[in-house]
Amino acid sequence: MSGSPSRDEIKIGTSVLIVQKQDQHTGVLTEGVVKKILTSSKSHPHGIKVELYNGKIGRVQKCVNPEKR
Repeated sequence: MSGSPSRDEIKIGTSVLIVQKQDQHTGVLTEGVVKKILTSSKSHPHGIKVELYNGKIGRVQKCVNPEKR
């Protein structure tokens, strides 16, 4: 998906919306806070893979309130 945030836009503690692997076909998004960034490259066509504090893993589709940290 184009328009996904690049790795340098995502920091530990950022609130994000991710799509989990099992939700890729439906597009269901899960909100959470980034605990760990798992993708090492600057960008990825399907979104940067992260682990959230709630343990869920998925690809970032959107940052929530990127201005507020």
